[in-house]
Amino acid sequence: MPVEVTWWGHATCTVEDSGVRVLTDPLFARRLAHLRRRRGALPPPAAAVADVVLLSHLHADHLHVPSLARLAPGTLALVPRGASRAVPGLARRLPHLRLTEVVPGDEVPVGGLVVRVVPARHDGRRLPVGPQRSPALGYVVSGEARTYFAGDTGLFETMAEEVGDVDVALLPVGGWGPYLGHGHLDAGRAAEALVRLAPRSAVPVHYGTYWPIGMDAVRPHEFHAPGAEFVRHARRLAPKVTVHRLAHGESVLPEVAR
Repeated sequence: MPVEVTWWGHATCTVEDSGVRVLTDPLFARRLAHLRRRRGALPPPAAAVADVVLLSHLHADHLHVPSLARLAPGTLALVPRGASRAVPGLARRLPHLRLTEVVPGDEVPVGGLVVRVVPARHDGRRLPVGPQRSPALGYVVSGEARTYFAGDTGLFETMAEEVGDVDVALLPVGGWGPYLGHGHLDAGRAAEALVRLAPRSAVPVHYGTYWPIGMDAVRPHEFHAPGAEFVRHARRLAPKVTVHRLAHGESVLPEVAR
């Protein structure tokens, strides 16, 4: 059975592998605080169907409680260690989910898959509330393919060693505002990550979806350009990697090793 990746916008993807549906950082809102969805229709109800949900870190555009509330009872949700303390009312508001706290090095079997937790270089705190610190995470989903979901991360020295061999890399290439803060990949650095990781395929995510209200004219290229820039940089730095630049709601069957 081929592996299928669907990008719903921002960092939200569905990965179907070995009959298991994996959902990453679900964000199904038209508006979140000062951000509004500028491109792509809201994901359909089918996007909220998953066997396991991977939460990369506690920022509200990645761990969005109202979106998680739409998941079916009994859905397994992997969250960074400390999430239940750092996010007010998390367990109380999501009693229907099987919340499981994880740290880098953990491996969680889900059906015919194994989800391995890997580090990320990013501020994992829940902002702006509380001093609790939780690690930012990435995940490697191993089944018919090995798919790396990076969450939010910057480049880090041991990235290739920690992530290991992968077939597909879901990499952030932008953000939701005119400037990227520390601990992010832009299009150029994401292409450098391809050099380190050497996947067969890559899908750029985390760009071209949300933008601050009233700032449409401020550095608009940071909203529109990262996907195309990533393709351009990847051709130059990692020409053997096939890059699939998806539209919102579009799916692809990436090539994997056999």
